[in-house]
Amino acid sequence: MDKSLNQNPLYPVFFKLDKLQMLVVGAGEVGYEKMFFILKSSPNANITIVAPWAREEVSELIANEAYQITWQQRKFEASDVDDYDLIVAATNFPEVNQEVYAAAKAQRKLINVADTPELCDFYLGSIVTRGNLKVAISTNGKSPTFAKRFRQVLEEVLPDDSAALVENLKIFRDRLKGDFSHKVEELNKITSSLLTSEKQV
Repeated sequence: MDKSLNQNPLYPVFFKLDKLQMLVVGAGEVGYEKMFFILKSSPNANITIVAPWAREEVSELIANEAYQITWQQRKFEASDVDDYDLIVAATNFPEVNQEVYAAAKAQRKLINVADTPELCDFYLGSIVTRGNLKVAISTNGKSPTFAKRFRQVLEEVLPDDSAALVENLKIFRDRLKGDFSHKVEELNKITSSLLTSEKQV
């Protein structure tokens, strides 16, 4: 394996945010942007907000009973990170974000600091969802704008019935007999024929 060809060493994972506790520090424009996309992809996320005030859009998210959001209306304290698995520092004040970062790392917590790639353990990438199909896009923090545009392209080209396709493939996989290698071989035959059909259209 040629490591020099891998310019993006990030390892993508998909968190089950209903099983984790997330702390978001900041409820202004930056905090709203983070929470909007988190909830768009994972509406069952457990989120606690710490902020002395919240912009109107954040207040609407907090008031929406479909979401599991708690708001502690006050300034951030270092001990706030103790009970959380994932931390997002999303204020407009670099010194506050730095304080959140220091507290999180002291407790060995995973943290994302808005617009500061060097202080991030993970990125909140652009995401495309079609039913059970979910595609995450990362530029390794180099160009969030490109990731956003590429997401828009995928949203246009991926059909809405991708969800049905994935579900049907699951049903077919469950019915297959034999070991793992045989199942992979059969699924490869089906998916390769789909690609061939697409080229012929």
